[in-house]
Amino acid sequence: MDDERYMQEALRQAREALDEHEVPIGGVVVCGGRVIARAHNLTERLTDVTAHAEMQLIGMAADFLGGKYLNDCTLYVTVEPCPMCAAALAWAQLGRLVYGAADPKRGYTLFSPSLLHPRTEVTAGVLADDAARLMTDFFKNQR
Repeated sequence: MDDERYMQEALRQAREALDEHEVPIGGVVVCGGRVIARAHNLTERLTDVTAHAEMQLIGMAADFLGGKYLNDCTLYVTVEPCPMCAAALAWAQLGRLVYGAADPKRGYTLFSPSLLHPRTEVTAGVLADDAARLMTDFFKNQR
């Protein structure tokens, strides 16, 4: 299935983040059956709390497309976006969001599922165990 294939790409990005001592969240943006952007968290490297994978992906995809709207794109991310990222995805009018692990403490659905654009389709739980394991192992090693 395509969702699992693209989520594997997102997981590769999350592992890159882990190798760089970043919170292991990664993602890709797919448009027209082609990956047009790959990114992972860069908050430590950039010393920027807004440098989440999704924020990086929005900018990269918009740059690639030459426009700010991602309505024909699907964003795959390993962990449920936070409210900041969900709101940014709404402004970008993302067509579809696919995420792996839920984030019961900071995920956008905890605060307001309506943060996303009303036309954004959402698929949750794709390879969720793999994504959750990366996060759990990361935070265990931080303690």
